[in-house]
Amino acid sequence: MFDLVLKSGEIHDGTGSEGFKGDIAVKDGCIAEVGETVGDRAKEVIDVTGLIVSPGFVDMHTHSDFTLVADGRAESQVHQGVTTEVIGQCGISCAPVCSHDAIRSVSPWYTDRASHPHWHGFGEYLDVLDQSGLGVNVMAFVGHGTVHRAVLGDELRAGEPHEVDEMARLVEQAFDEGAGGFSSGLEYFPGILAAPEHLVPMCEVAAERGRLYATHVRNRDTHYDLGFSEAIATARQSGAKLQISHIQPKFGAPDYAMEHTLEIIDAARSRDVDIAFDVIPHDWNHTLMAAILPKWAQAGGLDEVLGRLVDTEARERIKANPQPMWLIVKARRWKDIVLLNATENRNLVGMDFEEIGRMRGQDPYDAVLDILASEGEHIMSTMWTSKSFCNDDVELCLKQPECAVISDTVAIANDGVLKDLVGSLSGYGWAARFLQYYVRDRGVLSMADGLRRMTSVPAERLGLVKRGALKRGYHADICVFDPESVASNATARNPRRYASGIAHVLVNGQLAMRDGKRTSENAGQVLREFNA
Repeated sequence: MFDLVLKSGEIHDGTGSEGFKGDIAVKDGCIAEVGETVGDRAKEVIDVTGLIVSPGFVDMHTHSDFTLVADGRAESQVHQGVTTEVIGQCGISCAPVCSHDAIRSVSPWYTDRASHPHWHGFGEYLDVLDQSGLGVNVMAFVGHGTVHRAVLGDELRAGEPHEVDEMARLVEQAFDEGAGGFSSGLEYFPGILAAPEHLVPMCEVAAERGRLYATHVRNRDTHYDLGFSEAIATARQSGAKLQISHIQPKFGAPDYAMEHTLEIIDAARSRDVDIAFDVIPHDWNHTLMAAILPKWAQAGGLDEVLGRLVDTEARERIKANPQPMWLIVKARRWKDIVLLNATENRNLVGMDFEEIGRMRGQDPYDAVLDILASEGEHIMSTMWTSKSFCNDDVELCLKQPECAVISDTVAIANDGVLKDLVGSLSGYGWAARFLQYYVRDRGVLSMADGLRRMTSVPAERLGLVKRGALKRGYHADICVFDPESVASNATARNPRRYASGIAHVLVNGQLAMRDGKRTSENAGQVLREFNA
């Protein structure tokens, strides 16, 4: 007898094949049968007539490294059909660390409202995740920035050869303890210090293990071609499989940048470099506000950084930076830049910086630096977002069959210890918006192909075992939704609204959502075994 049968839905198996009406049977956490009819021999039968049944969504680029420790339920993700997250992106991971005190400095969206066990090594960190009552499955990458800090602390240098060798040893150890890949963030400190010769030894370790090297490239605006070429050169030299994270160019890039980038990738592939990429499904670009600081201003500990923010001479140097991470700041397009997440300045969240500057009676750039200074120890969870992406670029990427769709957000909840945090403008609705806007409303992709980009494409790229498709013997990670009503409800003023149109979500065969409501089940697992 089956544990559960989902009956009479429109089944999309995640491979891109057209949907068909049929049933899915679940037993012992796995898919037991998929067919036009599997019968009613089950402890429970749920009629899903008129709904689409697809694999649960695999979000291959998130920053939930600490939020899942603080609150493992992953409410914002489960409510929109996500069943697997891949953390440790952009060079940022919670481990390895040299001391318990260092956890705060490397953990994205750290909050002291959350009590948690301590860790040093990557395996210890994964053990802590295992104890968190996970609402989603979790694969964790080890980040270059965290490994760099473990060896060099906050020093303003990339490392001598023997120090880079020690970093590579730590990456190898992380793989031994369950890391699923290696990432870098070359627009963030300390990744901004690294050149290919510093990254190649670590990427070689990834290549030997058959794991991905995922990178937030150095530049996606005026020097976009240098940034992408550097990533390709690193992969070519090391032999690693390259995943270019959120590939769309930013404000300041020429109109042809996306098309040219795809040409560069095709040329590299013709010479056997293994490259794929992903996109965020909207035109808002979010990041840490502190990333606007030049690298010299980010060096040292928290007290040193905060000291520069209130020093008159240092502030003028910061504002005069000729190549900030966001050229939209240099262009002073303050109306297109919105405060997304803050702790001490929570009353300003959702406001654009033209409005903030006017309200405070100061230049918007000074408002930015004042907000950062006042956030203090919360500076690494202070976020902003801007109209820096172009929707035409997103659509061009989506027309490439290998392009995956990601959130670049964090798993949070609108209750509990994380209720005041925001990960991105679409953190509560990225998957729903993709299906709503790009698939249903604009028809950029068919439903079958759109679902493939969030299921089998990332699962196969990551080497996940028996996930990302609706096949007999696969883990029963399943999303059931209404294609006519699925939608994101998040706005800049109110980004914490859950998506709508999601009827049922199964994680490892357990109903995490039923009839549009979250259950108490948290059946997610830390994934440590891959098709390497």
